[in-house]
Formats: sequence, structure tokens, C-alpha cells
Amino acid sequence: MTEPAYVAMDWGTSSFRLWLVDRAGQVLAERRSGEGMLAAAKAGFPAVLQSHLAAIEAPDHLPVLVCGMAGAKTGWVEAGYVDTPAPLAAVLKQAVRVPGEARDIRILPGIAQRDASAPDVMRGEETQLLGALGLKAAGEALVCMPGTHSKWVRVKDGVVERFSTFMTGELFSVISRETILSLAVAGADEDEAHDIASFKAAVRAAHDAPAFVANHLFGARSRQLLFGGTPAAARETLSGTLIGVELAAGLSGSVPQAGVRLIAAGRLAVLYRLAFEALSVNVDPVDADEAARRGLSMAAAAIWTKSKDL
Repeated sequence: MTEPAYVAMDWGTSSFRLWLVDRAGQVLAERRSGEGMLAAAKAGFPAVLQSHLAAIEAPDHLPVLVCGMAGAKTGWVEAGYVDTPAPLAAVLKQAVRVPGEARDIRILPGIAQRDASAPDVMRGEETQLLGALGLKAAGEALVCMPGTHSKWVRVKDGVVERFSTFMTGELFSVISRETILSLAVAGADEDEAHDIASFKAAVRAAHDAPAFVANHLFGARSRQLLFGGTPAAARETLSGTLIGVELAAGLSGSVPQAGVRLIAAGRLAVLYRLAFEALSVNVDPVDADEAARRGLSMAAAAIWTKSKDL
């Protein structure tokens, strides 16, 4: 039987993902839950972690590597930031060990953009960048990382030069639940087929005229009242409008000839690929979970190779 070498974790604000990994980087066991930073702060980070380690029967000596919001100021142990321009290799060197734990638990730092005109921070995405781009990636890359808070990152020769965060996912959640548009999307089933035509039309409209975003959003309701349409069409119009505005900003600078590196998974991967397709922009898709695991594997090798022959 393959022996486990370490435990890798992506501990976000509202989600928890854990992988038991062997020396070759293969996943031996996996755990997922909604016990993100907000829930773990109440239950206790050590208790949440130990419950999942016990479930996969992880040996007591096995080290644990964590990325994400567990390293935030309001998380388990603050892991600080690497400032831009930030070499991805620097992320590997600044992991913080959790004090008071018998097990070797390290938390990776985030990246900060200390620019008074465009301050920004990321936690967890830096590890996905590591996994998607590697440490020795030559040339320029424009990376789109959809999520509750989407990130657009410009990387050159392995150095994060600048990045921007867009609250696209959070805005979609609030607008679709707490505004008049909740009436338009009521009953829409997220698992049903996409109304691709409505989505792409909304992406193009918002991308071409982002200043009219508030007007475009209300159009999801008025169009339904005047011309009919399903809740799914209204939902996709809302989603396409918000994503289209995001793309208008993200694509406003130069775009590498290879296109945009898209690090995403699930429904977001589908939606963003459709959005880029609507604008005739080439994308190079990377699975977000796989990128996180690869990044954590690279970090684990850098931290424990010499001392533990990982």
C-alpha cells in the first residue's frame, strides 16, 4: 500500500478541502466540507482539522500544509504576505509554522499589493498560480481566477507583478437574493441547462458598455415583464452582465498572444469559458482543484525535502 507523505489543505472563507498525498503527489484520500474560516473560528481550527485527519486515519507524525484564509489575520495563525512584485518562489520560503501543535503544520502566506491607488490582497490563489504556472514559467501570463472574489493576475517570468480583485460572485449572490431581481430569477434551477444565448448577449452588452451596468441589470427584470422569458434566462442575464463587466476591466490591458489562463472549476469554469468565447478571446483552461494540489505539492517539497526526504 502506498504510504502517505503529507496532508495538503485549501482552507477558504467558507469551504474546506483536504487531500492525503503520497510522495509521488497522488491523492490517497480527500475530504470536503463547509467548515471554512468563518465556521472554524467558532468551532476551533485544531478541532476541525483533527476531525478530518481522524476520518482519513492520517498518522500522527504526518505534516500538514495549508493555504488560504486560515492564514488571515482573523484565521488560525496569521501568515502575512509577500509583496508585489512577488516571485512565486518567495511564497514557498515564507510558510509559518502553527505554534503549540505536536504535528508540523505550516500555513503559506498570501500576496499583497501595497499600492495606495489599487490596494489588493489574495490568499489561496497564490498557491493555484504556483500549480498552474510553475516556478520557471518564462514570458507573460494573464490569469483569470473566477470565484466569490475573482482575481485577475499579471505574471511575468514567475513574478506576480499586479492583480485585481472583483466581487463578481458575491455581487451575484446579493443581487439575486436581496434586490428586485430576486423576483426575476425565482425558481431558476442551477442544475438545468444554461440559456447560453441570453448569457452571451449579456456578456457582450456589459463588456461593450460597462458604464451602463446598473441599467443592464434591471433589464433582466424588465425584459421578462415585457417580453416573457424564463427565470433561467434572467439568471443567466444577471450572471452574464456581472461577468461581462469584470471582463471589460480584466481585458482592458494587453492580452498575451496565447490568450488568458483560466483557473476555474465546476459551473464557473463553464460560464467563464462561454464568456470568453462570446468575446472571441482564447483561453487556456486549468482545473482549480488540480492547480491548488500541484501548488501545495511544490510547497511541501520545498519545505520538507531536506528535513524529511519528502
